[in-house]
Amino acid sequence: MALLRGHWQLLALTAAVFALWQTPAVVPLKVLIVFFHEASHAIATLLTGGDVVSLSVSPDQGGLVISRGGNRFITLSAGYLGSLIIGVALLLAATRTAADRKVMALCGVVTLVIAGLYVRDVFALAFCVGMGAVMLLMARFMGHNANDLALRVIGLTSMIYVPYDIFSDTIARASLRSDARMLAEEFGGTTMMWGGLWLIVSLAVIAWCLRRGLGRNSNLRLR
Repeated sequence: MALLRGHWQLLALTAAVFALWQTPAVVPLKVLIVFFHEASHAIATLLTGGDVVSLSVSPDQGGLVISRGGNRFITLSAGYLGSLIIGVALLLAATRTAADRKVMALCGVVTLVIAGLYVRDVFALAFCVGMGAVMLLMARFMGHNANDLALRVIGLTSMIYVPYDIFSDTIARASLRSDARMLAEEFGGTTMMWGGLWLIVSLAVIAWCLRRGLGRNSNLRLR
């Protein structure tokens, strides 16, 4: 009951996202989470010494990164887990800090930089530039509460989408050529094994975030 009283706004946001999950209203958020997934692959590639050739997302919530080099184990693992970490970081930034507008501006800048460096196809470029511009405009012209709420919605959606996507892509439809399937082909094991491990890790991280990462004073406050 203490959790319900302390975080009723987050629970209400989660319920709203689930209620709208199959509607067009959530599609931009889903595509944004796919962008987080692909950006995580790209960042992992760069951090492990590789080169990113291109990054793309599609309106049907697909995505692709073409790269050369880098540590394949890390880069293949980075997609789902990286987008989860981004979601957790955005949620905690909203609930535990007052830097919401700065975080939103940083998200906008990073999105535009990635778009300028690696995105080539029309839809992905339009989406990334549009989303980056919206984030910068929100950070500049909208107040703390609006940015706080937006970060919570984005963070929660990412946290919800990651385990759902892992289960769908690697367990329910293990025949898909997913990150887990490529990992199994290159390092052994099975698609379901790697997907199951990622699912366990993602649920553990989400549980930590909701149970320990959110303090008593993390409710949305009018300022």
